Amino acid sequence: MRIRARRALPAVCGALLSISVIATGEQSLQPTLSGEQQRAAGIAVAHPLAAKAPERIEALGLVLDATTLISDMGDAAVAAVAEHSATAELARLHALHEGGAGASLKMLEAAQADQARAQAQAQIAAARFALRWGPLAALPIDARQKVIQASTSGRSLLLRADLPGRHTLGAGPSKAVLDVDGIQVPGRVLGILRETTELQSVGLLIEVPDPPQGLGPGARMQVAVLTAERNGMLLPRDALLYDENGAYVYKQLTKKTQAEMARYAPVRVRLLLPYGDGWLVEGVDDDDNIVVHGAGVLWSLQGVGARQHDDDDD
Repeated sequence: MRIRARRALPAVCGALLSISVIATGEQSLQPTLSGEQQRAAGIAVAHPLAAKAPERIEALGLVLDATTLISDMGDAAVAAVAEHSATAELARLHALHEGGAGASLKMLEAAQADQARAQAQAQIAAARFALRWGPLAALPIDARQKVIQASTSGRSLLLRADLPGRHTLGAGPSKAVLDVDGIQVPGRVLGILRETTELQSVGLLIEVPDPPQGLGPGARMQVAVLTAERNGMLLPRDALLYDENGAYVYKQLTKKTQAEMARYAPVRVRLLLPYGDGWLVEGVDDDDNIVVHGAGVLWSLQGVGARQHDDDDD
C-alpha cells in the first residue's frame, strides 16, 4: 500500500497562514481556516464517489504441462477399463461355478483377487486425477472435453496460480490476469486445486485462452486473481493519511453561517482495495466534503496525529 506520508508544512506556507484552532474537550484540535487561508494552503474538498471493484490478490503462476494431464487421464481410463473387465470376468466365473460348469473354486478366488486389485488401482488413479485436476473433474463432461482439447491442441493453456501466505480462500474468484512481459493476459479460474506444492499455499487452476506465442509449460509469471466486486467510496490517494491507528481523511464540517471559518475533523476510514489512482474505502458518505488536496497541510497545522472525531456531523 502506498499511502501518502505526513509532510511538514513548508516554512513559506506557515508564514502566510495565521491559523486558529478550536479546542473540543478530549478531542484533538480541529484546524480552522478562512477562505483566503484555504486558497493559500491549496485546500480542495470534494465528495467521495460510490464505486465497486473486484479485489486483486497477487499470486505466482506456473504454466502446466498438458502431457501430464493426458497421462493422468490415460491412467484413470486404463484403470477403469481394467476394473470393468475384471468385474465382468468375476461375474462370468461366478456364474459358471454356481452352475457347475467347470469353474473351480480356485479360479473363482483368483478372479476375486484380480477384481479387487483392479478396483483399488482404478480408485487410486481416479483419486490422483481428482487431486491434481479437481476443477476439471468437477466440470460437466462436455465442458471438460472442450478444456482438455483446447489445452492439448495449444489453443489454450492451463496454469497453476499459488497465493503465498494463504491456505484457504473464501468466495472462489472467477477471473485472473497474467502479467506476460508487461502485457495483461486474461484468464478464467476453473477452481481450487487440492494438491499443494513446495510453496505451501492454496492453488487455483486457470485456463488461458489464446495465449501469447512462446508462452509454454514451466513458464512462471505474476498473476492477479480477481474476487467478487466490493462496494465502497472512491477517494484519491492525496486524501489519505496514516498514523499508528490506521488510515484517516480530513472532513470539512458544515458551517452554520457563511462567515464562519471552515473547520476540519479527522475521520477514520477502512481501506478496502486500491482502485486506479485512488483507494476504495469505508467510513465516509457520498455527501461528505473530504479534503482531496492539502490534507498534509491540515495535519501539520493540527500538530499531533489525528484521532477519530466522534461528532463528525457537526
